[in-house]
This record gives sequence, structure tokens and C-alpha cells, in this order.
Amino acid sequence: MKTRYVRTITAAAVIIITSLIPLSASITAQQVMREVYERPNGDNMQATLNMTITNSRGSVRERSIVQFRTDDGTTEKKIMFFTAPADVRNTSFLSYSYSDGSADDQWIYLPALSRVRRIASDKSNESFMGSDFTYEDMGARHPAEDQHTLLREETMDGWDVYVIKSVPVSPNDEYAATINWVIKDEWIGLKKEFLDTQGSVIRRLTIDDYEKIDSVWVITDMTMRNLEKETETRITMQDVSFNNNLRDAFFSERQMRIGPRI
Repeated sequence: MKTRYVRTITAAAVIIITSLIPLSASITAQQVMREVYERPNGDNMQATLNMTITNSRGSVRERSIVQFRTDDGTTEKKIMFFTAPADVRNTSFLSYSYSDGSADDQWIYLPALSRVRRIASDKSNESFMGSDFTYEDMGARHPAEDQHTLLREETMDGWDVYVIKSVPVSPNDEYAATINWVIKDEWIGLKKEFLDTQGSVIRRLTIDDYEKIDSVWVITDMTMRNLEKETETRITMQDVSFNNNLRDAFFSERQMRIGPRI
């Protein structure tokens, strides 16, 4: 009996050690975040967005947006046109994100001033159009901007996920770290938490719905919550289409003034 007991313990130890190998050796945190960044998103896309902003008293503001995006593998260009309500109508936003890790270029057109204003890099963490999203959230954060650590693997919403901690390389970043929950092999982030230096969660992004459209995973419902201010912003996406005839010149300051006419 003693021999059998020892063999059982040894076998259990082998199972435990083997189960730990995928966590430490099969994929690194850097590779996970690179897969998220490089997940296929189609050459170009058009969609209608609805933004719902809820303040701490429960008051709600609705905003309608038309968004266009193109990606040539080197630069992802995104342009957004606000179509309602009246106080933001004709406002537009343009963003260029670069695959080499260069800082995003961003511009906003304010019709009341009749001018296009460039978003300075030190303003990237400011609120985007009064929402709980920032200008940086509107771009694509390059994985090289952070040091990534694989904390654990777990299950979320029926999916096996990697839990990744990302610490900014720059000491000037607004957040001390972020925690990302990423679906294995699909490379979709289901949740992201933004932490301060004490490890407290300041903001939390949750992905509430996503679907495959023309073989491309599309996030169609997401909510950003500001836990300090007790506010939240939900963005839903409808009428998604790919392979549209979008000229490169469409993603320009001139088009920001013209509006969403293709």
C-alpha cells in the first residue's frame, strides 16, 4: 500500500508540474498582447455607433456617430463623424495609429470654431467628447508601450482566458498598470482594468457583446466605467460592413470638414 501511495503522490506531482508548463512556457504575455494587437480587423470597415453617457446622478446623454476605418498593415486610419444631437453634430475625429509603435496622430474638428485642432500627446488621457473614454482609448495602444506579465489563466463567460498585467514603460503614463482578460486563440479582450499606484481600479472596460462578421471578430457592445466619478459610457455598434470603397484621401482634415459623404 505504501508503494501505491508514493506512486500516487508522484503521479499527482507530475500532473501539477505538467499543468504549469503551458502557463510559463507555451506563450509569453508579450506574445499574447501582440496577438491582440495584430488580430485581423479587415482592410476597411464602416459602422454606425451609439454612445450613451451616464453621469453619477443617472442622467443620460445620447450621441450618434458614423465611423470609417482602413488599415493597410502599416497605418490604421479611423475617422468618426458625430451626427446627433445638435450640440455635437458635424464634430469629427481623425486618428492614425502606426504599426511601428510611433505615437498616434489625432485631430478633432469643432464646427463652432470652424477649425481642425491637433490633439497633443500630453492631452491623450483627457476625456473624449465628454465620455469616460479618453483620446488614447480611441487609438490602438502598441504592445511595446508596456511590460507584460502573465498572471494566470482562468475562465470568463465560458471562454478560457489569459490574465495579463501591463505596466507602462513611460513613467509619465496616467495609470500605474492595466489588467487585461484575453480569450485564448481568439485574442479578444473581454475586460480591462486601469490601476493607480496603490493598485486600486480607477476605470474598468467590459466587452458585453461581439460577433464574427465576414470572418472578422467585431466588438459590438462595450462599456467604460469610471469608478472614482461613478460615471459610465456605453458604445454599441450596428450596420457593420467591410470591403467598402474608401479612398485614402477620405481620412483627411478636408473630409473632417466635409462630413461623412463618401
